[in-house]
Amino acid sequence: MKLSVERIIYIMNSLPPEFIWLLTLLTCFFIIIFLNRFFGPPGLYAYIAISVIGANIQVLKAVKFSLYPEPVALGTILFSSSYLATDILSEKFGKKVANKGIWLSFIAYLAFTVIMILTLGFSPLTPLQAGEKMAWALSYHSHIAALFTPQLTFFSAGMIAYLVSQLCDIWLFDHIKIKSKDRFLWLRNNGSTMLSALIDNTIFSVLAWIIFASNPLPFKTVFFTYILGTYWLRLIVAFLDTPFLYISRSWSYVGTEFDQMVYVSDKLSQIPKANTI
Repeated sequence: MKLSVERIIYIMNSLPPEFIWLLTLLTCFFIIIFLNRFFGPPGLYAYIAISVIGANIQVLKAVKFSLYPEPVALGTILFSSSYLATDILSEKFGKKVANKGIWLSFIAYLAFTVIMILTLGFSPLTPLQAGEKMAWALSYHSHIAALFTPQLTFFSAGMIAYLVSQLCDIWLFDHIKIKSKDRFLWLRNNGSTMLSALIDNTIFSVLAWIIFASNPLPFKTVFFTYILGTYWLRLIVAFLDTPFLYISRSWSYVGTEFDQMVYVSDKLSQIPKANTI
């Protein structure tokens, strides 16, 4: 039997969505561990950018889970897994390096959106222009437009919520680390993620469904349906990623000699300089 991507997707479609949910979660965690192990901060920067861009594409697909009465949009796992990446950056490389990853992913998603809008700015082929050789491309313009034409309400709300919540996560993680004198890794991992995830859900929901909405929803509806609706899933992700954070801390970064020199230089630059007369 010939194995293909279509065949793999067909097999997965026959499995319970909860199983695919867990498989996706573990895949994200192992990718983060791999990138941290062999590429250090650049690898985690790449993952954070991928998670932000990918989650905003995944959200267009809805799935029916047995625990929910209505279909649920995807994107929660991929986006929430980025907190593990930022926590690893904070734990092993410092707050400054982690903040750089957030700003880089923010700019990457913004740049990606601009590029895709420019791509859609090219007039689609007409059947006469396409002919027989390029007939396959006639429908792709609408497919790309469906995926990459942002709704400004959700785009703006999402970008603001992402930036505020992620920077808050890094600050709180570092604050707990200092106050606990570098103890209780599980506490700063879960505590920072739990609060920042709630901040993200709250800011996005209030902006998207009340402030920016043409027909604002009652706050009670927004609170119970959108703010708390998927929050418990993000808590599960936070709890499950804790062992992977411990693994990442115990593994030394394997990089080239140049990478190691850059890493040591960055760490030395974070040491406060003594006052001189």
